[in-house]
Amino acid sequence: MIPQQIDRFRARFPALEQRTHLASCSIAARSVDLDQAMTAMLDDLSGPAPWPAFERRAEDARRLFAALIGAEADQVALLPNVSIAAHQAAAAISFRRRPEVLLARAEFPGVAQALAAHRRRGAQLHWIGAPRRLLTATEFLESIGHRTALVSVPVVTYQNGQRLPVAEVAAAARAAGARVFVDAYQAVGVERIRVRELGCDYLAAGTGKYLFGLPGLAFLYARQPDGLPPLLTGWLGRRHPHTLLPDADDFPATARRWETGTPSVPAVYAASAGLGIVADLDLVDVRRHVTGLVDAAARQLAAQGERLRTAPEAHARGAHLALVDPEPDRLAAWLAQRRFSIAPRGDVARISFHAFNHRGDIARLCEHVRQYRQATRRHRA
Repeated sequence: MIPQQIDRFRARFPALEQRTHLASCSIAARSVDLDQAMTAMLDDLSGPAPWPAFERRAEDARRLFAALIGAEADQVALLPNVSIAAHQAAAAISFRRRPEVLLARAEFPGVAQALAAHRRRGAQLHWIGAPRRLLTATEFLESIGHRTALVSVPVVTYQNGQRLPVAEVAAAARAAGARVFVDAYQAVGVERIRVRELGCDYLAAGTGKYLFGLPGLAFLYARQPDGLPPLLTGWLGRRHPHTLLPDADDFPATARRWETGTPSVPAVYAASAGLGIVADLDLVDVRRHVTGLVDAAARQLAAQGERLRTAPEAHARGAHLALVDPEPDRLAAWLAQRRFSIAPRGDVARISFHAFNHRGDIARLCEHVRQYRQATRRHRA
C-alpha cells in the first residue's frame, strides 16, 4: 500500500489521530463505519419492525463473510464465538472408529478446551509441539494417521503470531481420511483466505479483531454441512425456525444446523459494517503491507536488544509480533498512558498491524519501548 492509500484508509478511523492502535490481534480499532452501524441499529430498534431489520443484517453478515472466504452463504453458520464453533464442528464427527483429535499446544485455549470436551464422547487428544515454542509442519504431518479423526490447525497462532502451512497439513489430513478444522481468527481480514485453497472441512473466525467488528459474533464454515446431529442447538438451528415448534427436530442440510439462539444484535450490525470495510481492501496488498511492517518492527526491536518469539521467515509470520517481557501487562499499561494500544497475552506483549498502520507507528513504538526499559532499569536500580 502506498502512503496515499494508507492516509485515505486511516480517515475511516478518526480515533487513530489520538491513539496508535497496535492491538488488532485483540480488538478492532473503532471506525466511522462502526459508529454508523450502531446508529442504524438504534434507529431500527425504534422502528416499526426491528426484528426483520435485525435478521436482514445477520444475513448480510453471513453473505459478506462467505464471499470473503470464497464460500456459499449456506455453508456459513452464525455463532457467538469461535470456541462454540470448534465445539459444533467436533460434535458432527463420530470418534468411535477414529478417536484421535490432533491439535497444537499453540492452539487458542478456547478452541483446545472445546475440542477437549469431546473426550466424553470418546475423542483422544494428541498434542503437537510445546508451549512457547514455534511449530513445524513436520510435527503435524508425522502425527496424522489412520486413527486421526480431526486435525485442528490455526492459520496464525494467537500468541506468537506464527503463520502455519495450513494447506499442506490439510492435504495430508484429508488424504488420511481425517477432517480439518481451521481457526482463522488471527488471519481473516488481514490476508486473503480461500477455503478451497486451504482444503479445510471447517473454518472459524470472529469479527472482533481484523474484521473491524465487535466481539460477540463468529462464523463457522463447513465444506459439507453434515454429520451427527448437533449436541448444542436452539431455535435457529431448524429448517423453519419461525414456526417456533418446541418439538421441531428438523435440522437443515446447511451450516445453519449449528446455529443456536438469537445472535448479539450489536455484533451483527458491527460485523456487517466491518466486513464492508474489508470488502474495499485488496487483501493481497494488505498482506504485503503488513508483512513489511512486521519485518521492520522485528528488526528495529531486535536492534534495541528486545527478545522476540517470532518465525525467522517473513512468509511464516502473521500480522503480529510477540515481544517477550517479564511483565507484559505492566508494559501495556505504561504504553497505554502514552496513547499506544498493544495486547499482552501470557509472557509476551503482542504488537499487531493492519492496513491503517505505517512506519511512523513503528518508530514511535520503538522509542517508547526504549524509554520504558530505561525507566524500568532506573526503578529497579
